[in-house]
Amino acid sequence: MIDLYYWTTPNGHKITIFLEEAGLPYRITPVDLDRGEQFLPYFLSIAPNNRIPAIVDDDPADGEQPLAVFESGAILHYLAEKTGQFLPPDLRGRTEAIQWMFWQVGGLGPMAGQNHHFRHAAPEPIPYAIERYSAETSRLYGVLNKRLADREYLAGTDYSIADIASYPWIVPWQRHGQSLDRFPHLQRWFDAIGQRPAVARAYALVAEVNPGADVPSGVFVTGADTR
Repeated sequence: MIDLYYWTTPNGHKITIFLEEAGLPYRITPVDLDRGEQFLPYFLSIAPNNRIPAIVDDDPADGEQPLAVFESGAILHYLAEKTGQFLPPDLRGRTEAIQWMFWQVGGLGPMAGQNHHFRHAAPEPIPYAIERYSAETSRLYGVLNKRLADREYLAGTDYSIADIASYPWIVPWQRHGQSLDRFPHLQRWFDAIGQRPAVARAYALVAEVNPGADVPSGVFVTGADTR
């Protein structure tokens, strides 16, 4: 059993998507960021950087005590290694998947996150910051678009943790001031992943965990309640 400490953010969605795709049994402990639950001692003992998501694996491969993992990229890598899924077995494919996951963790996530903050959470508008992070988000969309021009997924022909990591950060494209019409290869990839039943199931959890969350339109697909 995987215990998932989760809130309804892009980084949280990465892990629910993986768990649904892999069919791993898991249970969610919500960590309400609005209430400051990420600072509670029990959570800090699992995730010392006070950020979701985090997991505790009750059955690690070494057969020893439960293992805690924090940071979304590290969790995806850990789960891929544990299950043997969504990480290509060959050296080159594996390297492609890992490097594009790190690209998301180091670039797309932080820049889109700052974009969101200055557009929707800052106490007052700062035009320079909005323009800067909107432009950088657009540049990163362009990087994805170019990468996907001649391949189905970020690591090539196989759906991987690189795709799972990046998709949730594209979901709020409208709130980040972007238009997917400008990025046809990214649009094709985005639509294909959005049609995956496991992705629909992952996003359907939002209504259960955080009913008041603002979920962008077009995320849920037919069959969200199927397993």
